Amino acid sequence: MDFPLQLHEALIIGKNYRFIATGKDFNNVIVTGLGGSGIGGSIVQNYVFDKLKIPFIVNKDYFLPSFVSRKSLVIVCSYSGNTEETLAAMKQAIKKRATIVCITSGGAVADLAKLKHLDCILVPAGMPPRACLGYSLVQLLFVLAYFGLIGYNFEKEIKRAIKQMKDGENETQKKALAIAKKMLGKLPVIYSASHFEGVAVRFRQQLNENSKLLAWHGAVPEMNHNELVGWRDDAQDKAVIILRNKDDYERVQTRMEINKKVFRKHTSTIIEIYSEGKSYWEEAFYLIHLTDWVSVLLADLREVDATEVKVIDFLKKSLAKV
Repeated sequence: MDFPLQLHEALIIGKNYRFIATGKDFNNVIVTGLGGSGIGGSIVQNYVFDKLKIPFIVNKDYFLPSFVSRKSLVIVCSYSGNTEETLAAMKQAIKKRATIVCITSGGAVADLAKLKHLDCILVPAGMPPRACLGYSLVQLLFVLAYFGLIGYNFEKEIKRAIKQMKDGENETQKKALAIAKKMLGKLPVIYSASHFEGVAVRFRQQLNENSKLLAWHGAVPEMNHNELVGWRDDAQDKAVIILRNKDDYERVQTRMEINKKVFRKHTSTIIEIYSEGKSYWEEAFYLIHLTDWVSVLLADLREVDATEVKVIDFLKKSLAKV
């Protein structure tokens, strides 16, 4: 419900932050973060694909690529500030003397940033990382804009997206419930165009964490060169969800139409979700908001708690003992 408000607050946080680091000519940009803290990097990566003149890498591991150097911009994303993989990567970035900007709500990341006099954009604390996508993603854009890597046009696009979401909230929830009902009892298979793969990954991860479901995703055209062959046996237990935009590349749209003919031979549950809006961020946030609702409403239908992540808590406690 508060996602539009979160985006509004994120714009204020980004505009008011005063950077310590000065602009440089970078050779590459690395966003390091995992899970709900890292997915913003994947979505922004799609956005900057045709805008940046240097490589933009999303790192989801303990280790940074060997090419990271003084000429690198490393953006450290950890909502809690205590993600062990992200902290390990941050320490490597410090050793390599990269320019570092942190996005966090506190924790060890904020403490280390303060100790090393690094930029650290603080966002509101006390929520699950996946519930704070708006805060972290928007800060990534402000970081890139501050260093002159992109323009500030995204602000207007996000403001229009906020209005669009507010105006259509009731309809969005109705659509989400109808989609969730069709998906109930099925294994979700999500497809999108390559330039929206980050949004598809977000949906998959929300189904994992909120709906407590296994799911997979694929991107067109890549899946046409491998995964499509796997559509051979009966798959009535699967629900295909295709995330679409009216401005997707025409050859990709043609491929999607042909794909549907293949899917229909094996499953009767094919759901197409078209975005709304006239810009990347209007389309992306529309789909994110709608599919987030799907994941929560599907959790309700499955009678599971959308907020609990006991298995991840178990993993972290087990790791802490080693």
